[in-house]
Amino acid sequence: MTIVHTDVLIIGAGPTGMALSIALHQRGVHHLIIDRLREGQNTSRAGVIHAQTLESLAELGVSGSMTALGLKLPNFSIRDRDKALLSLDFSSLPSRHPYLLMLPQNITEQVLAARIDELGGSILRGVTAEHVEQDARGVRVRVTQDGEQFEIAAKWVIGGDGMHSLVRRAAGIEFVGATYGDTFVLADVHLDRAPAPDEVSLFFAPAGMVVVAPLPNGTYRIVATMNEAPEAPAVADVQTLLDTRGPLLRPTKVLDVVWSSRFRLHHRLAREYRAGRLILMGDAAHAHSPAGGQGMNTGIVDATLLGKVLADVVSGTRSDQDLDLYQAQRRTAAAQVLSLADRLTQMATARNPVRRWLRNTLLWLVDHLPFAKRRIAMSLAGLSRAHLAQLPSPGAATPPRTSSDGAPTSRRVVAAADR
Repeated sequence: MTIVHTDVLIIGAGPTGMALSIALHQRGVHHLIIDRLREGQNTSRAGVIHAQTLESLAELGVSGSMTALGLKLPNFSIRDRDKALLSLDFSSLPSRHPYLLMLPQNITEQVLAARIDELGGSILRGVTAEHVEQDARGVRVRVTQDGEQFEIAAKWVIGGDGMHSLVRRAAGIEFVGATYGDTFVLADVHLDRAPAPDEVSLFFAPAGMVVVAPLPNGTYRIVATMNEAPEAPAVADVQTLLDTRGPLLRPTKVLDVVWSSRFRLHHRLAREYRAGRLILMGDAAHAHSPAGGQGMNTGIVDATLLGKVLADVVSGTRSDQDLDLYQAQRRTAAAQVLSLADRLTQMATARNPVRRWLRNTLLWLVDHLPFAKRRIAMSLAGLSRAHLAQLPSPGAATPPRTSSDGAPTSRRVVAAADR
């Protein structure tokens, strides 16, 4: 069996995996990034990028492209049908990006992939990791590409391979948590009118919750709980959600559904982020509800921080024990995010009339406390966790590693590893 060698193998080429690849390219670390999918996702899924994430993406050289393509929204509101309960203004946040950036995930992935190409790298697609085994000297990963088996020998293997992570299972790391009882609906639709064109709106109602958020291409993102949701909710399904949970005085009509899906929600956190030479990030390390739009954002910040410390470990600037700094900071951040998302989800899915009244009264009171509103906005934007996205610098980074002739690199495992 052919064996290829690299310093770092990244399994999973979602936004988190690509962000780590960029960070390693910029620091001259030889690595491979593989994904079982032959093409990147073409659905929008995660639709919001927060201020702290954009600060991290600026280090990767992609925040400018994303802000140019995205829709900047200054406001987030929580409403009970037509009654405003809480309004948050992001325009005064202490950041170069004082807004919610609405950008479909497929566009985010395109920008990240283009940056990898610009740095002389490539994503090895159609490559499935089947078995991971480590010892004191390194990690061996058996992979299949086009029916051919290879073995990749790496000093470090990074699991950016999602909630059902092979790397996490190989590391024997427990994924602690549970599954929410509700099914969630995700849909991108065209509407005849916007409930509020300059904000992300979260509506509460006895029937449940629904989020309506504008996207830059003229569509609107709909997120809602739904009993026994169909696999691909249609116009009538989404219209019912808006009719029973959205605004009453100025109802909106669904013109068509561009894309839709359903999913179960989990709130889980990996017991550790590292077992020897196996390291977790993104959804492989933490899973939570879409409330507050935190999932992809937390994973991208994981990757930018891991890229710094891992590059220093590979170069010998840091001891591999410093990887525990990554675990300590990013697991703490994820625990805070899970707590925030869970609180929002529990509020949004409250069924008992007394609990709904208490919830609405509390939110109305908070709306009259500027310091409390700012604290919530800072938490949603990720800025309250900015200290958990930084590491002390051990010195100057090595120059970026790029191809000498600017030619695109091969998409084959063996050819890529020979660079």
